[in-house]
Amino acid sequence: MGKKKEYSSPYEFEGRIPLKQAIPMGLQHVLAMFVGNLTPILIISGACGIAAGSALQITLLQNAMLIAGIVTLVQLFAIGPCGGKVPIIMGTSSGFIGVCNSVAGIMGNGVVSYGAIMGACILGGLFESVLGFLIKPLRKFFPPVVTGTVVLSIGLSLISVGVGSFGGGSSAKDYGSLENLLLGVLVLVVILVLKHCTKGITSTASILFGIIVGYIAAAIMGVALDPVGVTADGVEYTKAWVLNWDKVAQASWFAVPRLMPVDIVFDVRAILPIMIMFIVTAVETVGDISGVMEGGMGREATDKELSGGVVCDGLGSSFAALFGVLPNTSFSQNVGLVTMTKVVNRFALAIGGIFLIICGLFPKVGALISIMPQSVLGGAAVMMFSSIVVSGIQLITKNPMTARNISIVSVALGLGYGIGANTAILSGLPQTVQLIFGGSGIVPAAVVAILLNILLPKDK
Repeated sequence: MGKKKEYSSPYEFEGRIPLKQAIPMGLQHVLAMFVGNLTPILIISGACGIAAGSALQITLLQNAMLIAGIVTLVQLFAIGPCGGKVPIIMGTSSGFIGVCNSVAGIMGNGVVSYGAIMGACILGGLFESVLGFLIKPLRKFFPPVVTGTVVLSIGLSLISVGVGSFGGGSSAKDYGSLENLLLGVLVLVVILVLKHCTKGITSTASILFGIIVGYIAAAIMGVALDPVGVTADGVEYTKAWVLNWDKVAQASWFAVPRLMPVDIVFDVRAILPIMIMFIVTAVETVGDISGVMEGGMGREATDKELSGGVVCDGLGSSFAALFGVLPNTSFSQNVGLVTMTKVVNRFALAIGGIFLIICGLFPKVGALISIMPQSVLGGAAVMMFSSIVVSGIQLITKNPMTARNISIVSVALGLGYGIGANTAILSGLPQTVQLIFGGSGIVPAAVVAILLNILLPKDK
């Protein structure tokens, strides 16, 4: 008799689970981050004068999927000191949109400015990797009250993004329409029912099945309802929930990745602001890893895991820049997915990384995922992003909530979330300060939490 294969649990990091179980678990990670992985490329390439739909932009989008998959595998399995061996999915960071947009404005609209951004990202990534090696002596500045505050601010900043998607995408002409809201509610209800009323794969991969149901519902709506809307001034538009099958038909079956699609330029006007942003993203990565280990595995991250994770963040970003892709960092959306499902199995997450590589090599597969309606993604995102908030609360309350800890959390969240919601308050400050602190509430919350933890007297 042949020896029966022994499988481990999807709730354990190491070990194998059946492929039929790993595939849906990995695929739901790709669906959760696919749009967010490509959006920064679309915005910054457009700001640099790269035409929408041009061969260069298509190459950059293709490379973004490929690089995200490769760097994810490095983060999961590690190559020497690069990689934390933590359940993290990597992707193109949206945190760099503000600073890169400003660089494009300063340097002028053109491919040269995009090349300068890539040059700055190569150096910035190397700088962040150095910070990663110094995590152990710096760890004292990141107790649970600080990392928990950062994780909490990450979750709070993402909730509005999830709600925006729930309504069909804030830029959609039919934003908040009944069709979009019903799709979002349908996906959310399916996820909740499968998560809590079933067992096995339907429970652990509830996000995937909820999104599939949303796809099917959108396809049926496209047949049963009018897909064309009319604005108040009589202009016709295609509703946001309509599936664009033409995009799939037009995509090629296979494409070879292109190294250095733009000429790399090293310009101090781009290097300085982007270098500062890499310090910020290192803090955010520490928060993401802390959140996913607490929420998914019920323990604090070790020095080695944090160090390897930040080093992978940095070197992965430098590697991405060689392919014309913006910095690759830990994806908070997927941190929320892990903390919600508790599925931390490395093999399952690696399947997600392999799916991303496939999407980069076979554009038709990527196109099929890219047509997902925003309201379908929003139905899942609202729950996932809220899970990050819960992980932050768990980290903060890991130690007793003394008067000192309450002050740190209160002031950091008050200023951080307040500035993130009202960036106009920084309008009188230098542009560099606005770029760093005005992008979201994460940066000011992290900086204030770190400073207060250093300055306030320790509890006796």
